[in-house]
Order: sequence, then structure tokens, then C-alpha cells
Amino acid sequence: MRAAKGHRARGLRIYGIRTVWDTVGDGEFFCPCCGGDRNYRRLTGRHRLTVLGLPLLARGSAGPVVACASCGTHFAPDTLDHPTTTRFSAMLREAVHTVTLAVLAAGGTTSRTVLETAAAVVRDAGLDDCSQEQLFTIVEVLAADTGPCDGTDPAAEACGAALAIELHEVLEPLAPHLAVPGREAVLLRGARIALADGPYTQAERHVLTTVGSALQLCPADTAKLLEAARTPS
Repeated sequence: MRAAKGHRARGLRIYGIRTVWDTVGDGEFFCPCCGGDRNYRRLTGRHRLTVLGLPLLARGSAGPVVACASCGTHFAPDTLDHPTTTRFSAMLREAVHTVTLAVLAAGGTTSRTVLETAAAVVRDAGLDDCSQEQLFTIVEVLAADTGPCDGTDPAAEACGAALAIELHEVLEPLAPHLAVPGREAVLLRGARIALADGPYTQAERHVLTTVGSALQLCPADTAKLLEAARTPS
């Protein structure tokens, strides 16, 4: 009998293409299909022409791909750019902590109300053991070693060069993984601290404007949020 479509005879596959996968790495990632953290294998493959199920001739390479160990789905390697839920939570805590330090450095640490508010904000973000004393000490240490400022960065002038740099280093990688309401919430936590002892100072505004920029909020939206935060709901 003649083979169907040139490659089947009596239901038997005469020839075809098989992909042979090799594992070149593994780890943990956020699986979009499972919706949570899972183990993965990083795979590269080789296409082989098979005849009667036997691999014979090479037909190019495949991959690389990321394969979920739970559901088996293959994803493009850039899936690994998305942080795991564990890593994302750590990034968010670090962001709130850094914003808190920058606002405190800009507004000063002499107000007990400000320190109480700052400690509450950081604890709400998941750093349960944070205390007013710890925040005060960190800000004082950073103030003693601010690094050089060239006068071109208002945030660096307001909170010190080291914290201004850290704001960008911590917030910019987080921003693409946060929805707009989440980014706004980080900014508003800083605003809450700044307003604990009265209206914003110019230095606090400079820092919060930098926070908004690093979080990829447009300047107009940042200004509206900071103004809205001044009006009790």
C-alpha cells in the first residue's frame, strides 16, 4: 500500500522529525502556566530525521528553552527574567526600606513621630524586626559617608549620593514587574513618612520625585499623588 502523505503505511510512521533534548542548567523560576514558583530545566535540542523510529540524520538545532518540571511546558529563555515570588517579595521589601531611608535622610530623624511612622511602614512591608533605633542608626551612618555630590542631582543633595544611587538601583529593576497601583503604593508610603511631621520640605519633594521617576511614573502623576497624599481621605 502506498504511504499516506508519503510517510505513513498501514498506520505505521515511516519517517519523521524527533527532537532530542539535553539539560544544560536548572533552577527555580516563576512558571506562567502553573502560576507559581517551580523548578525548571534549561534545555537545548537537536532535530533528528527518524526512519521507523530510529534517529538517523541531524536536521538542525532547537532551543534553548526553559521547561517547567511540574507541567512540562516549554518557555522562551526570557521567562527567567521574571522574578520568583520569593525574590519579588524581597525586592519589594528592599524598595520600601530604601525609600524610607531616603525620606528620613532628606527630612531628618529628630521627630519621634516620623521615626514611628517610618518603622511602621517598613514593618508593614514585611521587615517585622525593624525598629526606630535601627532606622535612626542607618541614616546617621549614611549621613557620615554620603559620597561626593556634583550638584546636578537634587535627590543626591537631599539625601546623599549613596542613597540617591541606591534608589535607582533598587527601584528601577522592580518597576517592570509592578502594576501601576503597586508602584504608586511604594511612592505613597514614602509620602506618608514625609508628611508625618507636617508639609513636605523641598528636600523631601526632591527625593519623592526621584522615587516616582525610578518607578516609571510620569512626573505629572507623581505630582498628583504627592498632592493627594496631603489630603486626608
